[in-house]
Amino acid sequence: MKKLLTALIGACIAFLSASAQASLDLADKNACLNCHSVEKKMVGPAFKDVAAKYKDRKDASTYISEKMIKGGSGVWGAIPMPPMVQLKAEEVQAMTKWILELK
Repeated sequence: MKKLLTALIGACIAFLSASAQASLDLADKNACLNCHSVEKKMVGPAFKDVAAKYKDRKDASTYISEKMIKGGSGVWGAIPMPPMVQLKAEEVQAMTKWILELK
């Protein structure tokens, strides 16, 4: 039983790591990392800061997804974020989920 549980935990960690890496790769591919990083503010906020700001917001996923697609300004400063219209809905959903899971 202990071996099964250990294997299951290992598989979950590997899946989560692969999912997080896929989202990070997607962010890199779409130039998100030109203005954002996971840990530190750059031109735009750190992804961890976004997660912290919206952690209690019930519509956080929808809100962040819309900001990615439509762009915007004024929430994090004067520099506007361009709309990321090239992203597919499933890509936006994956990156939004990943961002909100950051701690």
